[in-house]
Amino acid sequence: MTTSLSPTRTSGLAFARRFISRRISWVPVFAAVFILVVMFVAAQAYFGNFLTPRVISSLLLDNAYLLILAVGMTFVILTGGIDLSVGAVMAFTGMLGASLLRDGLPVALVIPIMLVVGAAMGLGVGVLVQYFGVQPFIASLAAMFAARGLAFMVSLSSIKVEDKAILWLQSTRLQAAPGSWSITPTGILALLTVVVAALVLAYTRFGRTIYAVGGNEQSAKLMGLPVVRTKLLAYVISGVCAGLAGVAFTAYTGASYPLNGIGTELDTIAAVVIGGTLLTGGSGYVLGSMVGVFVYGTIKSAISFLGAEQSWTRITIGALLLVFVVVQRIIVARSRRR
Repeated sequence: MTTSLSPTRTSGLAFARRFISRRISWVPVFAAVFILVVMFVAAQAYFGNFLTPRVISSLLLDNAYLLILAVGMTFVILTGGIDLSVGAVMAFTGMLGASLLRDGLPVALVIPIMLVVGAAMGLGVGVLVQYFGVQPFIASLAAMFAARGLAFMVSLSSIKVEDKAILWLQSTRLQAAPGSWSITPTGILALLTVVVAALVLAYTRFGRTIYAVGGNEQSAKLMGLPVVRTKLLAYVISGVCAGLAGVAFTAYTGASYPLNGIGTELDTIAAVVIGGTLLTGGSGYVLGSMVGVFVYGTIKSAISFLGAEQSWTRITIGALLLVFVVVQRIIVARSRRR
């Protein structure tokens, strides 16, 4: 007995296949969105009060600094590099900023200093990679140790932040009505960072060059594209984002400590990869990285609801990371066959 598909169903399957073949780089992003939706539904079904305005708002409010770091990391990974220094640079710029505020410098001067210092750290990594031939892993690892040491040189103990402008970034809750969705200035800052980065990657020559360098660096050089400048700027952007994350994290905690951000670089890389950016470079989206951060935040929230140890967050993220790396390998293999 044979069955035949209806013309409507056949045309629908053909459309789906064409869409996937033309938008295969979006498949990991769609997978991340699917996982996020499944986690929302499962958590709501299990707890009954998970999808509330307070919990959903906290996904952005508690992870604004991580989202900013993920934006910078996306630029670097798209070029085929890696930056392990972002967590330490965030801690160092936070310590430096808190120290300068304690000494009486105005916040209008302190924040630009933090961003410039972060950019300088990123530029240092880029110079090591481009002009000295150091592998990105080693160069950024050296920068991580340097930034962590500099943070301890600022102070061995925690520095409390009392500047009202910095604290305002996290303490202010903007909401339409009491008990509804809320957002803080740090959340707005993180979303603006995502929007600007997405526009740069999609609609500027620099963004197209980022993808070209990550896809095939030798071909990009033969095409006359500014490969060296592009890769340097990618690391500078990552450094600036680390400095900006230092501002957001300082506002979030109300203090700075030299050990802040330990392991954050791995969380950032995991969020970017879960969001669909290929570790080999050349394919990925900032919006996907944002979804990856929300997946990470949802896992943390669900584990907190369960009352389990936070070590399960690491285990779950590790398992998801493995799944997405396998998905990426399949996508790369299919692309090469095509």
